[in-house]
Amino acid sequence: MAKRNTLQEQWQRELERSRRAAAEAERAIQLSVDQQQLATAQGYPSLRRQAAAEEREWRKRYIEARQAEATARTAIVEANVAELQGLLASALSSHVAVSFAAYKYVLEAPPFNPGPLGVPVPQLKWEDVAPHRPGTLRRLFGGEERFKRQWTSAWNEYQQKLAQNAAAEQDRLVQLEARAQEYAQHMAQAEALVQRHNAEVEHFEQRFHAGDPDVIEGYFRELVLARSVYPNEFSRRFDVAYRPEPKELVIQYELPGLDVAPTDRAYKYVRTRDEIDMTPRPIKDIKDLYGSIVSQVALRTLHEAFAADAADVVDTIIFNGHVDSIDRATGRRQRPCILSVSAPRSKFMELVLSEVTPTDCLVHLNALMSPHPYDLEPVRPVIDFDLSKYRLVEGTDVLAGLDSRTDLLKMTPTEFEHLVRQLFEAIGMESWVTQASRDDGVDAIAISRDPVFSGLCVVQAKRYSGVVGLEAVHALAGVMDDKRATKGILVTTSWFGKASRDFAARRGRIELYDCYNLTYLIKQYLKKDVLIGLPKQPPIPRIQAGTDPSGLAGTGALGAEAKAN
Repeated sequence: MAKRNTLQEQWQRELERSRRAAAEAERAIQLSVDQQQLATAQGYPSLRRQAAAEEREWRKRYIEARQAEATARTAIVEANVAELQGLLASALSSHVAVSFAAYKYVLEAPPFNPGPLGVPVPQLKWEDVAPHRPGTLRRLFGGEERFKRQWTSAWNEYQQKLAQNAAAEQDRLVQLEARAQEYAQHMAQAEALVQRHNAEVEHFEQRFHAGDPDVIEGYFRELVLARSVYPNEFSRRFDVAYRPEPKELVIQYELPGLDVAPTDRAYKYVRTRDEIDMTPRPIKDIKDLYGSIVSQVALRTLHEAFAADAADVVDTIIFNGHVDSIDRATGRRQRPCILSVSAPRSKFMELVLSEVTPTDCLVHLNALMSPHPYDLEPVRPVIDFDLSKYRLVEGTDVLAGLDSRTDLLKMTPTEFEHLVRQLFEAIGMESWVTQASRDDGVDAIAISRDPVFSGLCVVQAKRYSGVVGLEAVHALAGVMDDKRATKGILVTTSWFGKASRDFAARRGRIELYDCYNLTYLIKQYLKKDVLIGLPKQPPIPRIQAGTDPSGLAGTGALGAEAKAN
């Protein structure tokens, strides 16, 4: 990838140079023309001929620069196509299996540096400060007495300095000991952090080898797929699910859109019109290239996942490739699955991927492929995200019998649950109501096909006339963990207390819809003005300006209008 990116960057720089050269030549041509006109007006034919020669030279340079620009633009397209055609090959040559040991920390302790405290206080010697005894002649004239006085003064001063130096040395030793203890404490804390981190890595590795679904899903999502380098035009959105009993990994992958395949093939400078014309790529080539891209992404993802699974926790990988797009017939957003393949490890590891034709290889793997992937003709996935653990029932059309001022508290619990289902469907999600018995605390499940908010939601509907207690929110959090849901939504006809909202905010993946949110969304998306006949006026929750009370702004059909609630 790095080499191809460098090649594209090289041609991009060449394109910028040619554009600058053409602009410079154009300015010089205009200057030469101006000089010719001036020389003609002033009667200097030699200057006019010189300016004309310069104009011809600059016109030649201009043509060369424009031709170079066309060549560079063609080379950029060719490099882009080569990159897209080599998506699989680049992974085969550069992918390295993930090592848990590489995520461990190694403590490199710097040596203890005491700084100035490491230098002892200089010791004062008496012979360095003692006065010199006078000679014989000076002693005869009173020098002996002066010497005695000087000696006594110097000795006293020496003793004072010795005491000061001793105190300074003692203070230095105290500070040095404190710094050494601080260093030792800091290193002990660093060592504890390293040990704790490495223990977490080892625990993560143990859970991975033990087949913990959460750990395995996080491993393949964050350490394998997220580390794979693709061109910037690729969305890089995906999710994984792991089923321990069959040792099966399901990868739901958002494939690049149709615009990833370039529609231009070459560029040519037309001198007569001073324009660079684009030669379009034949539509068949565009469709073939897009089909190759889709096939390569699927095989590359399978290869990277199997190569990173040194512990053999996965026997089969199911790849579902979706495309986020707009339905040309309805104008609505859609995410059709255009490729689905179930690849057993034993069969996939026999492949020589460096020699295969991607599309033929997928046929060999019995993949379900769209006959016309560029036209986004969908196929049914081999296995979608596991919904079999939820006992689903057919939906009931509650909306058809809902009058404009129906009191939601007068509905039966089942009718209310189906109303919530229809609300989510109107927002743009796919939803089902579960059976009333043995539903594991789940009233409904919903799936968003939006690339930003994709995944499984568990929904609980509470047709209450009083405050919904914190225990209901705790129960929803437990169900989310048990079902490994992306999000949990608690819908009620009443309201929530502060403790419930604080818990949901800390949890981060729980949305609480009270009576105000519910009536607004029903009016906005079901076009019904409903009534909730509560015995008393519920408190109005305080919502920070600019936030989305529904929790789904920008996803599905719910947009900026919900922010006004």
